[in-house]
Amino acid sequence: MELKIIKSDIEYQKCLDWLDNQFDKNYPVNSTEGEKIQIVLLLVKQYEDTHYAIPTPDPIEIIKLKMSEKGLRNKDFVGKIGSKGYVSAIINRHKPLTLETIRIFKKELNIPAEVFI
Repeated sequence: MELKIIKSDIEYQKCLDWLDNQFDKNYPVNSTEGEKIQIVLLLVKQYEDTHYAIPTPDPIEIIKLKMSEKGLRNKDFVGKIGSKGYVSAIINRHKPLTLETIRIFKKELNIPAEVFI
């Protein structure tokens, strides 16, 4: 395999097929073949980041999902965040998330900080 920037879906697929074949051979990471695999993985990642970007998750949707998973309702955050109306306004996008509400949702719902950035 020639190492070069991936510029098309055909080249991308060829790299994936080549990688699939190489993984079965279990080359040591520090070997010449292992280094080449790592370089091709970087090229594939760069192509995927450019052409198949994953959209950033919506923080409010993540909050709603986590609340649903944990069986929590808006009233469970009364006193921690504010009144029932204030919590509802945040969940319904009438009020913005603040640094303090982000901290509370992050802690209570185990949501990674990156979701809020």
